[in-house]
Amino acid sequence: MYARALKPLALLTAAAVALTFGLIFFWAPLDADQGFIQKIFYLHVPMAIVALLGFLAAGIMAAMHLRTRDRRWDMRSYVAVHLSIILAVGVLVTGSIWAKASWGHWWVWSEPVLVSFLITFLLYAVYQPLRFSIDDPDRQGRSASVFAIAGAAFTVLNFVAVRMAEAYTHPRVFSQTGGNMPPRMFVTFLVALVAMALVFATLWTLELGSKTASERLRRARRIRDREAERTELVGARATVERPPTAAGATVPTATPTAAPR
Repeated sequence: MYARALKPLALLTAAAVALTFGLIFFWAPLDADQGFIQKIFYLHVPMAIVALLGFLAAGIMAAMHLRTRDRRWDMRSYVAVHLSIILAVGVLVTGSIWAKASWGHWWVWSEPVLVSFLITFLLYAVYQPLRFSIDDPDRQGRSASVFAIAGAAFTVLNFVAVRMAEAYTHPRVFSQTGGNMPPRMFVTFLVALVAMALVFATLWTLELGSKTASERLRRARRIRDREAERTELVGARATVERPPTAAGATVPTATPTAAPR
């Protein structure tokens, strides 16, 4: 299923990414205050939005796993969290570069958006150590699902708290009354957001297909090993149950008798 969807999704993603870079470098205008460095906005903000949406999607998939006990939902949630953590690292790196160019500092602790995103990242950085510290697969899936649901709820509350904060030094995508960007910037941002979402979907499909294939291979190997053990056990049991014979003894055979005349 995933292999069939991967090729068209990858082609669509490549086209969207190419269009995004074309719009960023050749169509979107330069910012009057920040100049060329402002164009990192088209990478930084879409990555942040898609990462947060990935955490929310992972929470929904985790809830489906707890509801249905279907391990496929647990795997989908795990892959979504994994990719969102990678995007979150990109958000923190690009945000630091943008902060250094705009404010002269790599990090500003008084900025609520940066700090809240860092807290979210640190929260989910615990996900994989927690998950793989549990050996039992069923317990592992349940614990990871509970964590993903709690993390999704925290992400929503964190976002709402930041939006309610009064002091903002971080550039905002939307004002309280709507979009505050010029039309060409706004269109470029929307295209970049769609491209980043497609990148996430493509990587999610690729990793999920790979992990599904690996799980099937491990299952086939376990079945093969069990069949081999069963065959060896049957052979050993047959050897034990065979009656022993004395060394050098011959099995008596019937001698033919002459037919009566």
